[in-house]
Amino acid sequence: MRAIWSGSIGFGLVNIPVKLYSAVQDSSLDLDMLDSKTGKHIKFKRVNESTGKEVPWDQIVKAYNYNDHYVVLEDEDFEAASPKKSKMIEIESFIESKDIDEAYFETPYFIEPGEGGEKAYALLLNALKKSGKAGLSRFVLRTAEHLAVIRPKDNYLMLQQLRFEEELRSPEDLRLPGDIKVSFKEIEVAMELIEQYSEPFEMDQYKDEYKKELLKIIKAKAGGKKVTVKKVDFEPTRKDDLFEQLRASLSRPAKKRAS
Repeated sequence: MRAIWSGSIGFGLVNIPVKLYSAVQDSSLDLDMLDSKTGKHIKFKRVNESTGKEVPWDQIVKAYNYNDHYVVLEDEDFEAASPKKSKMIEIESFIESKDIDEAYFETPYFIEPGEGGEKAYALLLNALKKSGKAGLSRFVLRTAEHLAVIRPKDNYLMLQQLRFEEELRSPEDLRLPGDIKVSFKEIEVAMELIEQYSEPFEMDQYKDEYKKELLKIIKAKAGGKKVTVKKVDFEPTRKDDLFEQLRASLSRPAKKRAS
């Protein structure tokens, strides 16, 4: 793995040198785009909209359109906006992880101690484990400020990037049902169905089934076979049939987990 950020975690007056590594990887199929007429690969070019000529990477800069005028930003400008947060993940407070709505959780990162920071790293890891708390912090990564929590996991620390409140849309525009009455017997049967389908959650039991099936199609087409698409129709359950559909569901075996 290659570190994507290096700096320090600020824990009171304690500075812990650390490196961040992405804890996720893309498992989707790498699909290319082709010209449907010629079958040739399509390339994307960075083109100057005025001259139509391709622009090399070393000539490309970042800029912000301010009052219809582009202000070019250099690397030092991003760091100058917050020099401390560019180099330090400072823990501002300790909170209960359960108090954070799941909608705010975003990208996870592994935290590795830097040279000389091993003992302080172990101290924070064990203190967080014992307290059951998470460290709320802010830092700058890739020219943007991020809210994050630092949490213990097994024998290492993990940083979980969070969304800011302003990044979440309001649900006020959703067309939701009003005051709809649900009978006691419907709730009771629904609870039975939930109980029947309940089982311990084990993440390693779930695999990307869609990718596996798509690969089968790719191999079939590569071998000259024609692929037929199965027609699937879903009939919405009418409110008058809800109770009977719930009862019928109880007689069906629970779905097997993906493997």
